[in-house]
Amino acid sequence: MIGWGSQGPAQAQNLRDTLAGSDITVKIGLREGSRSMEDARSVGFTEENGTLGEQMDVVADSDMVLLLVSDQAAADHHEEYFAHLKPGATIGLSHGFLRCHLDTIGGSWPEGHNVIAVCPKGMGPSVRRLYEQGLQVEGAGINASFAVEVDADGKATDQALGWAVGLGSPYIFKTTMSMEYRSDIFGERMILLGGLHGIAESLWRRYVAQGMDKETAYTMAADTITGPISKQISHHGIRSVYEVIPDEDKPEFERAYKASYGPCLDIITECYEEVYSGNEVRGVIDAGRRHNKGLPMGVIDQTEMWQIGAKVRENRVEEDIPIHPFTAGVYVACMMAQIDLLIERGHCMSEVANESVIEATDSLSPYMHYKGVSFMVDNCSTTARLGSRKWAPRIDYNLTQQAYVTADGGPDPIYPADFEGFLNHPFHDALAVVGEMRPSVDISVEGTQVAVSLR
Repeated sequence: MIGWGSQGPAQAQNLRDTLAGSDITVKIGLREGSRSMEDARSVGFTEENGTLGEQMDVVADSDMVLLLVSDQAAADHHEEYFAHLKPGATIGLSHGFLRCHLDTIGGSWPEGHNVIAVCPKGMGPSVRRLYEQGLQVEGAGINASFAVEVDADGKATDQALGWAVGLGSPYIFKTTMSMEYRSDIFGERMILLGGLHGIAESLWRRYVAQGMDKETAYTMAADTITGPISKQISHHGIRSVYEVIPDEDKPEFERAYKASYGPCLDIITECYEEVYSGNEVRGVIDAGRRHNKGLPMGVIDQTEMWQIGAKVRENRVEEDIPIHPFTAGVYVACMMAQIDLLIERGHCMSEVANESVIEATDSLSPYMHYKGVSFMVDNCSTTARLGSRKWAPRIDYNLTQQAYVTADGGPDPIYPADFEGFLNHPFHDALAVVGEMRPSVDISVEGTQVAVSLR
């Protein structure tokens, strides 16, 4: 296993624990002098027991090489990794970024090697926590997609499935590496991270401007999404959010939905095209080079809204957080716009569900609910962190300039939303089936101990 970023620590420990007692060794390869060396040693990977070494030495000595380095490192050093592979070694990835990069530069995979991907549908810390929960409760774990890019020896599918099972994934669905990077890089920029970020900030300003006190505005703009709305969707589906809203508040949900769907779809479509064309990947690589020249990413939770949120979390009572109908309408509209776009572009239903709904409600929202937006976003990969920072303001702007103006009696929506189409959308039935595959526990991120919350 090469790299120790968001996914590395979780996958390394999960595979080591699963394979304990077998003749397979999980070994970590890191750059000489890397600060991550000490982190790896702290969880039992050491030079003395043969489970930690210099990255190129580990690549050259391994039968299966899982490249979990940063996307920037994969783009800059993939040729060196490929050159050090032993004959017939399998290349494993947990993200389609490198495939997209090779597409944009006209590169290719080295001949004679299986190339597979196993992509857990959650950030690294969630992959580890739900694995640990699975030691106590059957069915816990993060679902994963898998892809076989090159099957050089006829064993690639078995290797991918074995890897996914070793990570503790209770359900594993097939995709392609191309479809994975389109849906994953795009999804984290939209409803999973950037969309949620932009929705919350735009709504907070709206509610404060309408005269709501700032603490209540935070609850109604952010906590209502990451708390009761996410839980309702996770356990009962998207349409159920509308169904549980009191009848007298349903018109407000519908008003918000109709006004927000089009402006969200506009940005969602643009983002997908940027990912599909390779522009987004090129932008990530360029950003990494800027960071290396002394222009690092800034923080995203120091504004007044998020500082107020920290105070709200200290005193909130979970049972008292309501489902705010306007907030729910905006959030559901953005989620459904993403779903419609992915279906239109040919993604399978399981991938659409995971990248638009399940990963949002079951893996990512709990992090924001616990400690705010930065804790959610910055526990993810550099690519995801960059994407959220870039696209959250675009969602925020379109909602503020178009959706809310329309909702308040302004011009008709530029792209009218089909509300009856939402209520009768065939995706609801598909999500119900996929929902049966959700982990048997809700992830808890509070404190230092993993808490098991049975459904």
